[in-house]
Amino acid sequence: MNGSGAATVAAELGLRLVVPQQTIVPLVASLYYSGADPYAVRMAFHVGTGEPVEWIFARELLAAGIRSRQGEGDVRVWPGPGSCAQTEDADSIEGTVLNIALSSPFGQAHFEAPAEAMSAFLRRTYRIVPAGKESEFVDIDAEITDLLRQA
Repeated sequence: MNGSGAATVAAELGLRLVVPQQTIVPLVASLYYSGADPYAVRMAFHVGTGEPVEWIFARELLAAGIRSRQGEGDVRVWPGPGSCAQTEDADSIEGTVLNIALSSPFGQAHFEAPAEAMSAFLRRTYRIVPAGKESEFVDIDAEITDLLRQA
């Protein structure tokens, strides 16, 4: 295992929750990445006064979703020209969004994240664990021990 496994990256991102009738509700999400879990990005959605709602995404899914439609089932991501509420700067990279659609037994949600901010976060994660090198950062012995302990 590479020595960078304990390194982490965190960021806060202003998102928009798109609800029926194309209403936009601003909210904040916290992004977390750890070299100890090199395939995953954790995103905590702060949706009220209670505990944030956390989802775990494949880092590769988020990165690919900035360029093209990705995912199926519970998590789908795709690029977009900008918010349905946005009217200016749609041509600039700052105006593009990463759409994130989530579904669970508890409901569905559609979020818009600024694509450039997500790209910047992902670039920081690749400094810790380069793309395609994730397996070098996984401690297989620790993972097997943990699985056997849970069995």
